[in-house]
Amino acid sequence: MTSTNSGHVSSAKQAWAGGLRMFAAVMLALAGLLGIFRGIMAIAKDDVFVSTPNYVFQFDLTGWGWIHLCLGIVALLVSFGLFGAAAWARYTGVGIAALVIIANFLSLPYYPWWSVIMIAMSGFIIWALCVDRGDAMGGPGTGRQS
Repeated sequence: MTSTNSGHVSSAKQAWAGGLRMFAAVMLALAGLLGIFRGIMAIAKDDVFVSTPNYVFQFDLTGWGWIHLCLGIVALLVSFGLFGAAAWARYTGVGIAALVIIANFLSLPYYPWWSVIMIAMSGFIIWALCVDRGDAMGGPGTGRQS
């Protein structure tokens, strides 16, 4: 009886971990696409952004646009690795989501509400990628078969 329960629990854990990995992949792809669009808007000097003259971390709006555009492209590429269950994509995804949080924090005065939304979204991405412990179980996070 215990072997049947153990197999069911292991299967349920693998399904849960795979679901979290897919959640992180979709969210990272969305964050990447939105970062690309935000970068393009900033490079084009769109009137959507707020002008904050006395901000400590002052950069040119075009500079912020290039930062968000590059992070968005890398996030989108890493999300494709997550869809393929690559182990490197989990670690890189955590790093990219952390960089997205930092970039959105530093550009908070230029587009405040959107920055807060992207910080929260990236926090969920990091959570989902850190909870997926497929590498320890030989499960879906590694691409290995148990």
